[in-house]
Amino acid sequence: MSTRSSGVLMHITSLPNAFGIGSFGQSAYDFVDFLVETKQTYWQILPLTTTSYGDSPYQSFSAIAGNTHLIDFDLLTQMGLLKEADYASVNFGDDPTNVDYERIFYARRPILETAVKNFLANQAFQADFQNFEKTTACG
Repeated sequence: MSTRSSGVLMHITSLPNAFGIGSFGQSAYDFVDFLVETKQTYWQILPLTTTSYGDSPYQSFSAIAGNTHLIDFDLLTQMGLLKEADYASVNFGDDPTNVDYERIFYARRPILETAVKNFLANQAFQADFQNFEKTTACG
């Protein structure tokens, strides 16, 4: 006999976040903890690919590229790739219940470019990245 199960259908972008859109940051970990506490079995998160015009996760330029909107700045800061000053004064939107996709597109890009620049300048990250390339289909 099969066991009954339940879960939630919710996109990552629906999670609370100070950066204009939900991400794979602490709120995602907290939500997983909540799912465990409430004995949920599934979290269907919907497509995580980059979006094209219209910002729908079902309309993407790529079937495999991840959505850069979902990268968490706090985690990049913990990794040493950003400083809080890189994003502390940026306005990601005025309404925490609604995502302003145009605003976050333009606000997040230069911050992510800073993180990439810092990543490329860090030898330890480069060694890890080269190992990743060798052990995946990228290499």
